[in-house]
Amino acid sequence: MIFNSIEFLIFFPIVTAIHFLLPKRWRWLLLLIASCVFYMAFIPAYILVLFFTIIIDYAAGIMIEKSDGRKRKMYLLASLFGNISVLAIFKYYNFFIDNINAVIQSSGLSSHQISDLGLILPIGLSFHTFQAMSYTIDVYKGNQKAERHFGIYSLYVMFFPQLVAGPIERARQMLPQFHNPKEFDYPSVVIGLRYILYGLFKKVVIADNLSKLVDEVYNHSNDYTGISLAVATVFFAIQIYCDFSGYSDIAVGTARVLGYDLMQNFRTPYISSSLREFWQRWHISLSTWFRDYLYIPLGGNRTTTIKKYFNLFITFLVSGFWHGANWTFVIWGAIHGVGMIIENFLSYRLPFKIPSFFRHVLTFIVVCFAWIFFRAKSIKDAGTIIANLNGNWHLQSLSGLFLKVYYSPTFVSILLSISLVFLLLETRLQYNDINFAFEKRSRFTRWSLYYLMLLIIVFVGLNDNAPNFIYFKF
Repeated sequence: MIFNSIEFLIFFPIVTAIHFLLPKRWRWLLLLIASCVFYMAFIPAYILVLFFTIIIDYAAGIMIEKSDGRKRKMYLLASLFGNISVLAIFKYYNFFIDNINAVIQSSGLSSHQISDLGLILPIGLSFHTFQAMSYTIDVYKGNQKAERHFGIYSLYVMFFPQLVAGPIERARQMLPQFHNPKEFDYPSVVIGLRYILYGLFKKVVIADNLSKLVDEVYNHSNDYTGISLAVATVFFAIQIYCDFSGYSDIAVGTARVLGYDLMQNFRTPYISSSLREFWQRWHISLSTWFRDYLYIPLGGNRTTTIKKYFNLFITFLVSGFWHGANWTFVIWGAIHGVGMIIENFLSYRLPFKIPSFFRHVLTFIVVCFAWIFFRAKSIKDAGTIIANLNGNWHLQSLSGLFLKVYYSPTFVSILLSISLVFLLLETRLQYNDINFAFEKRSRFTRWSLYYLMLLIIVFVGLNDNAPNFIYFKF
């Protein structure tokens, strides 16, 4: 079940109505059942994988809190091993087997290939695995009390608004809310619905329509050069932002309607003037997770300069590998890691200050260059795209591409205008406070905007072949 589906349009109002009609002490049970139904709408059997890790981490949390000395560490390691093993089997096993087979084949032993398991990656596995791992690590560090209520702990991992693509929440943020749910609050419902509408607009109007051109160019990279590749890459930068931040907005809004607060996951990242600022604004729940549970434990920046750079590089390398079992994601992470090191090194040594405009432009160019590896199917395809960027930069070839993908010049004009206006408005808002943006307008203006966005969603965004959210595969 996905947010932009008829099924969810029926599912969510029913769950919301029952949720507020039930006594508070039973709301967790309804949400847990609803989360199971939501998750099983994808591949039902994989809910057993989720329950397996939930049982391990629930028990580990209690045992860690009860124990001391080496036993505490043993229980923590058992929990981490269980989670990482599930992730390794479903997400990375085939990757390693493919690479081993490539080595075997290159050595001339092609008849001794190792078979893969033929497993499909459970949707959102990386997200709820990291959320579960943060819980046991926090219990071990003494930052979180072990949760005794098995149902509420299960709900913490499985809460359907953020189950399959985040934000990656912390136990200290969510568990108290599940223990003490709020009464029905009309202003919160209004705020939540605004976020849902805004997120749907970004997803189905902008991201899904831009994806048509991106898919055409990146799936046939040998057929395009120069300006077509550059525009497709910039379109992908906008697409992935609108797709993923759109999901996060819908998740935040859905939870808010039910009376629960999730963290903001994006803050207009493309206005950043440095890679460091970009990662303070992009996928905030993941970047802070890696900061707290990998970068700082490695030593963070409270160490020698060389070790600090090493910690930075390793953190981004692991972040890249977290995104996908492909060398393209590893390179994507490495580009950001090297970029952060260079940025940090030069910040203390340049005899002059780079003007703000050029810092913004340079950051966006580096981010877009890295997106090439994120989107390309293989390193070879990424290399082809980079090599072909030196080709044809005539506008005529771009207009031909637009007509091939969208058929109508009018539609292209409307889509680009909507995208441009949207990006300018988001830049103006800076911190993506959608509620504030609507609240400052008159009632007439607000409702006019609501209806306008709905009309655009219906006439421009509805698509029988709409792609899933990009981050579902992670």
